[in-house]
Amino acid sequence: MHVRSAMHKRRWCTLKVALCPVMQHSSWGLMMSKATKIQPRPTAVSEPYWQGCSDKELRLQFCTSCNKHQFYPRIVCSTCGSSELEWQKASGQGTIASFTVVRRGVSEAYTAPYLVALIDLAEGVRMMSQVLTSNPDDGRLRVGANVTVSFVEWSPEMMVPVF
Repeated sequence: MHVRSAMHKRRWCTLKVALCPVMQHSSWGLMMSKATKIQPRPTAVSEPYWQGCSDKELRLQFCTSCNKHQFYPRIVCSTCGSSELEWQKASGQGTIASFTVVRRGVSEAYTAPYLVALIDLAEGVRMMSQVLTSNPDDGRLRVGANVTVSFVEWSPEMMVPVF
């Protein structure tokens, strides 16, 4: 009976983590206080994009076979399958296709509320980005609004595009 009772308690802890006294140990709180933002990991394919961000320049891949831009970086064209890709500086102009207000960040590293939007760039591609605004709830942001890219420091090593 004693073994079964211990197994039941252990199972309870794994199934009900939020209520488990084991998970409320003081070291758990220490782990949460060290929260940092998730860091993108540049690859050989995406390195020119991230270098452009460091230079405060939005760069997109352009297929010289079908004359189409694409985003996110890939090894082949998503339209025609060609590997004839080059990097071009984008205009940085776009319109908001959709957006949401994030009211609870995934960790303490993300200060909520903030806006995340799908941006239709003038080059014909869509990207997701944060939209900077002093008050996400003021109602001034709308679908179809024109936006322009700018760059913010995500970490000491990385800049990211925002609108």
